[in-house]
Amino acid sequence: MSNRLAPYAGALLLLQGLGGCSPDAAQQNTAATQGTPSPAPAIPVVDGRLVVAFGDSLYAGYGVLPQQSFPAQLERALADRGIAATVRNAGVSGDTTAAGRHRLAFTLDGLPRTPDLVMVNLGGNDMLRGIDPAETRANLTAICAELQRRGIPILLTGMIAAPNMGRTYADAFNAIYRDLAKTYGAPLYPFFLDGVVTDPALMLPDRIHPNPRGIDAIVAKVTPLVATSLKRGRR
Repeated sequence: MSNRLAPYAGALLLLQGLGGCSPDAAQQNTAATQGTPSPAPAIPVVDGRLVVAFGDSLYAGYGVLPQQSFPAQLERALADRGIAATVRNAGVSGDTTAAGRHRLAFTLDGLPRTPDLVMVNLGGNDMLRGIDPAETRANLTAICAELQRRGIPILLTGMIAAPNMGRTYADAFNAIYRDLAKTYGAPLYPFFLDGVVTDPALMLPDRIHPNPRGIDAIVAKVTPLVATSLKRGRR
């Protein structure tokens, strides 16, 4: 796996001092400019499923048009499978797990009803900032616990530490998502950027965020897991 992640390590070295998206970069994503998600469009969710993509810039759609973002493309991919679903974009560029934990209740309380599934993708910015994996674990545990308390099914799309973070850090960080998936009975897509981050043709020039083609490739891999999760959790 370390060979496959070599380009990821290089990109991380370039961004190590940024601690996530810079203010100028964050302005490219309107959901991130105030540090809280923009209000979701008032789209009624009646007969279809409600999925919430709760995460950072990888969900928010950094550097791409709103209709090219992961939630938008996932919604279309589910429709192609005959699954009527609204996928709400609750991604905020630059969010750490602590920031996500802080805004989770606000996000859920602002929805028209309880979601059928919440997808969680946080932790990449923690790694970029070198935050102690124990803190990342505690925040993600709190997020999953709150979702469980509300009776909301969870799907985790994980991150992995780049090799240059060191073996000790990587071992502690990489185990978080696997352990949470087991504890909360949540489906896990282990690495959100798997098969994409190593292909420059699928990445934006920053080599951290996928371009529309990269997002499409990720959606193609993640959609079956989402579809299965929705069927399993159907009430």
